[in-house]
Amino acid sequence: MANEITVEGMSCGGCEETVEDALADLPGVRAAEADNETDTVVVEGDASDSDLAAAVEDAGYEPKL
Repeated sequence: MANEITVEGMSCGGCEETVEDALADLPGVRAAEADNETDTVVVEGDASDSDLAAAVEDAGYEPKL
């Protein structure tokens, strides 16, 4: 299952990597691919929306589910 999350605040490849790494550490996440140009991250797996949002916030960005 894939979820697409809007993430505000990403402005470069380093930001993408930070968000991807934060999400990849969650149980149930198989892959995460962020794109700062579209302000989105696509997450493969079965982690809950609330866990995904919390990980993005902990990384310093603002998720919009």
